[in-house]
Amino acid sequence: MTIEAGLVGKSKEAIRQANKVIRKKKCAKTKRIHMPEISISLQRLFIACKDVFKGPGIVPPPQDVNRLQRILDNMKPEDVGLSSDLGFFNPRSAIKGTPSITYTTIYQCKTFSLCIFFLPPTAVIPLHNHPEMTVFSKLLLGSMHIKSYDLVDSVTSDELTQSSQLRLARMKADNVFTAPCNTSVLYPTSGGNIHAFTAVTACAVLDVLGPPYSKDDGRDCTYYKDFLYSSHSGESFKRMHPFSVVTYLHCNIIYCYIQIQNLLCIIFNE
Repeated sequence: MTIEAGLVGKSKEAIRQANKVIRKKKCAKTKRIHMPEISISLQRLFIACKDVFKGPGIVPPPQDVNRLQRILDNMKPEDVGLSSDLGFFNPRSAIKGTPSITYTTIYQCKTFSLCIFFLPPTAVIPLHNHPEMTVFSKLLLGSMHIKSYDLVDSVTSDELTQSSQLRLARMKADNVFTAPCNTSVLYPTSGGNIHAFTAVTACAVLDVLGPPYSKDDGRDCTYYKDFLYSSHSGESFKRMHPFSVVTYLHCNIIYCYIQIQNLLCIIFNE
């Protein structure tokens, strides 16, 4: 009995040692998954947007607008996985032919959305509105010409989309901006709610929209053509004519934007 007990004890010890070896081999074969470093600025922006945007019809108060502006003003391309070294931003890699605008949605819910637009040189996003929306635009890379207007007569989003009449608009901006620069803000009826982007160089712009576009909720995007209007007051006015355009944005995400998706699946996994 003593001999058998001794053998049983040795067998158990041998099994334990074997299990240790197996576990070590398994650990040695397991590859560590590299998790991209999460941008603190991007996290702060997301948390602030969750706090600030309360839903359709609610314009953030000045203190909340300032809070988002401060965060965006301090954001850098690296915070969303971008760099001026990427091929897209190299003038030598410019693609011949009609420039294609691309974009990626970072996050979207019913109250706000975060997205980045990528414009190659000479690309144009024509005049368009932001019905019942507060929008923050942060130019991350490149140079861009921005032209913006506010309608002089206050109308609802339904009237804008259903009417084809010319409307009087006052120019708010007609300038070239180069990154890094301050964040621009537009409101439902002021701040240049109707604007157009023209890329001077390849550029990337981060847009925060609260609430986002929604055709079902009456916040569809309307495009415009502007016409010269003579005014004796000396102010710069244009006549705005709403029209429909064929979809010009190509929703494919090209190689240099994959980094962004890797970051976001971690940060915004709710």
